[in-house]
Amino acid sequence: MRLHHTFAFTVSLLAGLCLSSATAQSTDYPTRTITMVVGYSAGGGTDVLARIVAEKLAASLGQAVVVENRPGVGAIVGSTYVAKAKPDGYTLLMGASGPMVFNHALYAKLPYGPQDFAPVTLVGISPMVLLVNANNPVKSVAELVAFSKQNPDKSNYGASSASFQLITELFNNKTGGRFMYIPYKGANDSVTAVMTGDVTMTLADVGPANVGLQSGRVKPLAVTSAERLKDFPNVPTLSELGIDLKASLWNGLLAPAGTPPAIVKRLQEEVARVIELPDVKKRISGMSVIPYTNTPEDFSKFIASEIVLWTQVAKDNHIKAN
Repeated sequence: MRLHHTFAFTVSLLAGLCLSSATAQSTDYPTRTITMVVGYSAGGGTDVLARIVAEKLAASLGQAVVVENRPGVGAIVGSTYVAKAKPDGYTLLMGASGPMVFNHALYAKLPYGPQDFAPVTLVGISPMVLLVNANNPVKSVAELVAFSKQNPDKSNYGASSASFQLITELFNNKTGGRFMYIPYKGANDSVTAVMTGDVTMTLADVGPANVGLQSGRVKPLAVTSAERLKDFPNVPTLSELGIDLKASLWNGLLAPAGTPPAIVKRLQEEVARVIELPDVKKRISGMSVIPYTNTPEDFSKFIASEIVLWTQVAKDNHIKAN
């Protein structure tokens, strides 16, 4: 009996030591440089956002936060790197909806899955604007959809990636639109195609949309956000028009799965504080991104719901990665 008690005490002591050690590591965090991985090349939207957050996070945490670009294959390279990294809070991912959601809808197999990450918080969301040529006689989404039903052979849309294609196909599904897909290399190219009349419409994020709108050669009919955008106060949301579609591209911070909850919580709290700083809000808003944070639990649920939605859209429209 005494042996049993001794064994139980030893196991209990070891468990307590392990727990206190993990707690100490979480409490002391961080004690060295943190790497924030971006799955895209330097200079793009996700990269710029990461650098804004990293700069302020370094000052807040008292340790350097270095942005490391690992581009390749739709951000699969960078995402996989973080998924397989040590879960100690020193390797993070500035993720995007493309690799975190749309890739799961498009690829039959990926080297990472949602179970490989500990979501920390959303950082910013980028709704889209539905654009048509300024000379197009249609004045509303209803008129645009009616035109496509009457003239399916003359109705098409430009999309620069599978993300935009899936969102526009969901628009087709929700409205009965008959717009055919025309691929383009970038969102700016899709907007230009609307300007020149090569395509009937496009859904573009706010930055490229603004470029077209400032030229006066395109006009906005709706936005995909839950509420009207301050940049376009007179443009209705699709929801207002009775179309059940809310969609945005987004960026958010993620850690490898298994990262101690205390570290995830600390990072979430610090990022939330950083995003509220007036100069950070101004810089992010200047990128036509809406600053937005949430809890790790809500971010995790959001990613899961997005994967379900877009996987079904891809399946219904027979869309796969090329």
